[in-house]
Amino acid sequence: MQIKNLFNLKGKTALVTGGSQGIGKAISMALAEYGANVVVNFRSGKALAEETWKEITAMGVECHLLQCDLTEVNSAKDITEYLVKNKIEVDILVLNASVQFRKAWNEVTPEEFELQINTNLRASLFLIQQLYPAMQKKQWGRIVTIGSVQQVRPHQQMIAYAASKVAQVSMVKSLAPQFAPSGVTINNLAPGAISTGRNEEVLKDEQYKKNVEAKIPVGFIGESSDCAPAALLLCSDAGRYITGQDIYVDGGMGLNF
Repeated sequence: MQIKNLFNLKGKTALVTGGSQGIGKAISMALAEYGANVVVNFRSGKALAEETWKEITAMGVECHLLQCDLTEVNSAKDITEYLVKNKIEVDILVLNASVQFRKAWNEVTPEEFELQINTNLRASLFLIQQLYPAMQKKQWGRIVTIGSVQQVRPHQQMIAYAASKVAQVSMVKSLAPQFAPSGVTINNLAPGAISTGRNEEVLKDEQYKKNVEAKIPVGFIGESSDCAPAALLLCSDAGRYITGQDIYVDGGMGLNF
């Protein structure tokens, strides 16, 4: 078999949380390009979601827009109800949505802590609980959590965010050997400094940008599209022998240099 055929996702359906913009959109587009139907979860910004829908359907695959706030405790059940109602079976789960607040550790409020943990960790676990059984039945599935270089280089003003990403990696490593006999892989993809809407404001400060780039061996801020090829590998048959891994797409930022 030609290697390129291992990336073929025709007939598969992917659910990408936070899939309407930034890294989530880049991954949604890559999966669609290789034949997957995509369910794009988004919390707000309907216009952006609709634009993503247009771009994905232009590739000749199906795209569903699923608006759901993952900070809500029952979000996983709400998403599952939508999938059942629309007769959608998910083969690929990309857990990209996250919340972060920039402030000193001793200024983090209980509400801010809860919002970050609910979205970045709790929603991931409960979505996996809901969607893994169907993957197990098919004896095929791909789960990718989107982490952060902050797992090894925590930002001093994002203590809860960084901690949630470390916890997510622990979850991945715990689940990987349990899922492997069912043909289901689970991995964590950890981006570094990426130029997204979330970082747009701080990166306008040229000095701040230079300070960040000085910590990156390749010397520049990455784009959302830089994360998509690695995600495609982990979501396809090309990555069938990779599970329980924490893979960095960070220009070397996570290295201790």
